Amino acid sequence: MALNEAPKYVASTTLTAPRWRDTTVLRGDLAAAISELKARPGGELQVHGSGILIQWLLENDLVDEMTLITVPVVVGQGARLFPDAGPDLALDLVESRVDTKGVSIQVYRPAGRPRYATV
Repeated sequence: MALNEAPKYVASTTLTAPRWRDTTVLRGDLAAAISELKARPGGELQVHGSGILIQWLLENDLVDEMTLITVPVVVGQGARLFPDAGPDLALDLVESRVDTKGVSIQVYRPAGRPRYATV
């Protein structure tokens, strides 16, 4: 399992003793800690399963690229990746594909704040 062998970083205000091997809890200035991790050579940082963290990273311009995977299922409730309010963000499409089961995979890079046409 590649993920089990990889270093892991957790942004948490409550976790003190992670049980997963090679896990570091990020404390204090989260933006500085993430910027330092991004500056290191050799690999990428991934976020799995935290919409709140993704929203915070986007608001703080700490996302270089994101892969959105859309499964063809309509869910009427639950957590949202993008909040009802917050800053607008323009995205450049880097890659798009659909697998044989209709799952679409889009890779985007943030492109600053969008410009809207005026009337």
